Amino acid sequence: MKTTIEREIDTPIECEAPNLQRSQETGLALLKYMVVGVFFGIILVKSEVISWFRIQEMFRLQSFFMYGVIGSAVVVGMISILLIKKFNIKTISGEKIKIQDKEFRKGQIIGGFIFGLGWALTGACPGPLFAQIGTGFTVVAVTLVSALAGTWVYGKFADKLPN
Repeated sequence: MKTTIEREIDTPIECEAPNLQRSQETGLALLKYMVVGVFFGIILVKSEVISWFRIQEMFRLQSFFMYGVIGSAVVVGMISILLIKKFNIKTISGEKIKIQDKEFRKGQIIGGFIFGLGWALTGACPGPLFAQIGTGFTVVAVTLVSALAGTWVYGKFADKLPN
């Protein structure tokens, strides 16, 4: 007879990380994501939130612009989560949206500091890197490679870090 631990190990756990799940969509069906990505990139460029100068203004406390954009995004996110929970909104495919409770860890402070330092030094957060490269700022490829290397290093040593 198996112990509780042995039964838990044998039972497959459903992964909630969407990046690890295989999509059934292929070919032209994926085109919609590219169109949305290009449209989002255009919005980032036209709103100047990918501008190195705007990012430097924010970190030098010379302009409210980026704080307004980030603050607006936080408020929209909070309202969206509230509405999803209140009205039990489902995905387009009818699946229930699961919002997991987050626990605070001291590694989040350290990681946030490192993230902010990299953002201030490079003038680029990981989100708009591709939009910056697409607009012709090819030097940002160094930042992209650095972001990928940092992600790899974190993945390699995550179990040894204070998170």
